Parts: sequence; structure tokens; C-alpha cells
Amino acid sequence: MSDIADVPPAVVGRLRVICGELPGAYEEPAWIGLRWRIRRRTFLHVYTTDERGSAYIDMDDPAILMTFRAPPGELAALAHAGPPFFRADWGVNVVGMVLDDETDWAEVAELVTDSYRVQAPHRLAFRLKAGG
Repeated sequence: MSDIADVPPAVVGRLRVICGELPGAYEEPAWIGLRWRIRRRTFLHVYTTDERGSAYIDMDDPAILMTFRAPPGELAALAHAGPPFFRADWGVNVVGMVLDDETDWAEVAELVTDSYRVQAPHRLAFRLKAGG
């Protein structure tokens, strides 16, 4: 397991704010970087690649990557959208995104919230939709 040292504090801070709004969501260290879960289901994973790169995307330099779950209607569109998105093939509904200086954090909040809805029990997903 790693600590959060491989993910810039500014990125972790933004993701903590987003995930802090999601009922029952919690953060924990992952094998690399951090992940956020609902119950025991991961809906967000963020980490920084090293000199070995990533198995999912060709990058010349280290990068901050975020993987998340996409709803069925958005999966194909995101997976084929091109940069900053990529398909992370370790799960049937997992998509990745490169986080950089050009990242639209409003879009990230929407994607993370959708990922949470995919993984959350219906009762919690409904609570989120109902605003409470």
C-alpha cells in the first residue's frame, strides 16, 4: 500500500470536497494512491504514474490518473472520447481520465458523482438524487 504522497495535495483536496458530498463515501489508501468507496465498492481511484507509466495509456511523463465507473449510457462515449479520457480495462465499466492543469473540475465532480451512483446501493443513490 502507498500513502497519498504520490498524489499532489491540491488534487486530493479537490477530490475530498467532491466525495465529501456523497452519502456514506469514505477514503482509504489503495495499492497506489487513494481510492474512495461506498460500502466496499470502489467508485474512484487516483494515483500518479511513475517512470514505468500506466498499463492503460501511453504517457511520456508521469501523470495523475483517475479511474471511475461510468453509467452504461456514457461508457462508450467516454471510452472513445480521446484525451484526457481512456479505457481502463480492468472492469467492465471503468474509464480513466488524466488530471492536469486543463482539468475541468466541474466535469470531474459530475463524473465522480455518476460513478458513485453506479456503485452505491439504490437507497443511497436515491438519497443523492433527492438532495439529502
